Amino acid sequence: MSDPGLRDLPAVHELLAHPAAAAWADRVAAPVRTRLAQELLAEWRQRLRSGEPSPAADAGGLHEYLGRALASRLEALWRGGLRRVINATGVVLHTNLGRAPLPAAALESAAGLSGYWSLEFDLVSGERGDRSELVADLLRALTGAEEALVVNNNAAAVLLLLSALAAGREVVVSRGELVEIGGSFRVPEVMAASGAVLREVGTTNRTYAQDYERALTAATAALLKVHRSNFALMGFTHEATLEELVALARPRGLRVLFDLGSGALAPEFVPGLPEEPTVSEALGAGVDAVTFSGDKLLGGPQCGIIAGRADVVRACARHPLYRALRVDKVTLAMLAATLRACLHPDRARAEIPALWMLARPAEELARRAEALAGRLRAALGPAADVATQPGASLAGGGSAPARELATTLVRVRPAGLGAAEAARRLRRAEPPVVARVAGEALLVDPRTLDPAEEEPLVRAFAAALGGDAATRAPG
Repeated sequence: MSDPGLRDLPAVHELLAHPAAAAWADRVAAPVRTRLAQELLAEWRQRLRSGEPSPAADAGGLHEYLGRALASRLEALWRGGLRRVINATGVVLHTNLGRAPLPAAALESAAGLSGYWSLEFDLVSGERGDRSELVADLLRALTGAEEALVVNNNAAAVLLLLSALAAGREVVVSRGELVEIGGSFRVPEVMAASGAVLREVGTTNRTYAQDYERALTAATAALLKVHRSNFALMGFTHEATLEELVALARPRGLRVLFDLGSGALAPEFVPGLPEEPTVSEALGAGVDAVTFSGDKLLGGPQCGIIAGRADVVRACARHPLYRALRVDKVTLAMLAATLRACLHPDRARAEIPALWMLARPAEELARRAEALAGRLRAALGPAADVATQPGASLAGGGSAPARELATTLVRVRPAGLGAAEAARRLRRAEPPVVARVAGEALLVDPRTLDPAEEEPLVRAFAAALGGDAATRAPG
């Protein structure tokens, strides 16, 4: 005898024939639709056998419920992957939201890559070319480095640098700089993967040049300094400067390497973050190589860059690991477009979204917050209490952790709906909106909003909180 309810399950062909599921036939091939239908029915057989209550009784019957469930899965499959979201958090380099929003010129460069391109082909000689040279001139001009190389992220840059220069030998690092970056990746683990031997010196809060000096042995290959880009040490602290490490290492023939991470090219690019170290300053101090990210304070695509002495960078380019870590033509095209914008700081701040967001003045943000609050009041009516309040934005993405940027926030306190539930509904909007949750209110920071995103943001709030943007929102 069959289990209760199992006889009510539709056959696969019946489920595929449901109008909502059949509507996907021109976009999703029959084998894929069949596989999803089979998986859905298998899950329901298990649910029915385990005695779970069925939500189908109030949804027009099991056949109707499963037909719409299959259609929902087909839609999720079709729309899956990356989704464009509205970042209302005020965190400019939001790691979970893709860090730096790409400049328009970078997107245009990527979109124009149809056909074939001279990625590794020298058009003068007709021989094989070198992809690393496609952006090397720009990086040399902008940083003062003798040579530069691009890999897929900053962790890869550190891994390649240590593998090429220090495998089997010691690298001296301050205990206060053995940081963990996003996704539980830790500097000691990256060093171990490179084959370098970690030699810790100093204490968590205070490390001096003489601590490095006492650790030197015949096995030492390099001194490594790591920028604490995602946290700050306050109070009773000390760290050796790059200049001190260079003075210590140079007479002994040792390398000084700097994992900068955050990627500001020079002070004029990030005037709101005066304490953030830059690539040009580090190279000016005499270090052999600096590694940094392309998608943080540089404001471009995800990649890692090694810039420094020609012999060091070429050793990295010759290492077998480079082939596994190198970037493709799309990343190189987007990086080149970003770097071209950086040839003049004023142009960079105007054309690179991350930089103009960081540089937005507090007065402008206050005006935009008041205007946005007015639109939300009109759209939401009694569904929410809307006001503005002073607040702070963050650079985010492992950059300037101790620096807060003055802003004006729009506070939306839903009526009869918890802030967490309202935030969940906003994330399910089209496009999804990600806002801050503070107690029973949602906070919207205009710093990370493009003006073109304000209208869809208002509509999303109206849909999530029960207002009517179509009839009440002005303009």
